[in-house]
Amino acid sequence: MQRKWFQYWFNSPFYHILYSQRNDEEAEYLIDNLSAFLKPAANSKILDIACGRGRHSIYLNKKGYDVTGIDLSEQSIKYAQQFEQKNLHFFVHDMRKLAFINYFDIALNLFTSFGYFETEKDHVNALKSFRKGIKTDGTLVIDYFNTQKIIKNLTNQEIKTIEGIEFHLHKFVSDGKIIKHINFEHKDKAHAFEERVQAFTLEDFQRMFEKSGLQIQHIFGSYGLDAFDETKSDRLILVCNKA
Repeated sequence: MQRKWFQYWFNSPFYHILYSQRNDEEAEYLIDNLSAFLKPAANSKILDIACGRGRHSIYLNKKGYDVTGIDLSEQSIKYAQQFEQKNLHFFVHDMRKLAFINYFDIALNLFTSFGYFETEKDHVNALKSFRKGIKTDGTLVIDYFNTQKIIKNLTNQEIKTIEGIEFHLHKFVSDGKIIKHINFEHKDKAHAFEERVQAFTLEDFQRMFEKSGLQIQHIFGSYGLDAFDETKSDRLILVCNKA
């Protein structure tokens, strides 16, 4: 089977270089606010779906929760596994095929770690998998970008120099996807990657949730859990339960 863009890019060391300036304080701020809002019990089992190198998982575990992180990237999970302990574990896993059934109190899919697949069917299958993994009274939280604001403020061309590498970024919208072409040279070799993320709106999620047996309980527009405004909010954060 042909490998998808995310299987190449997320396993590349250059992915982590380009995004090395991501802010742990921002990640912890979101977790603190979600914890205060959801009020999980001290022994709650939490699933971090598409956990990357585990920054959210590690912080959740420090707060006393039993955390499992999964990601499709072997390299990211290999890195995260150095932080494993009794109640913190990481596995390479496809979000569309979770092996857990009615197991987690809370499942989190954070920092736009969704929308990577080509078809809505694949995304619905992923949502059904999330639903299957949480308990009957469990909660699913999806943190996505606010598509309308992203598209309105899209910078088509950008150059970022990080660790001596000059990344040339070309962003555009095509066929319902926000696409980023990433080109650079390293040690006299040219490299080219891309990101292709579905431009899902709130209405798209509502439709997919209905197909997946999920229902939205709360909608937020920022990591401070402010109200969602389609024209102004940076994020689209959806708190869901089983329908």
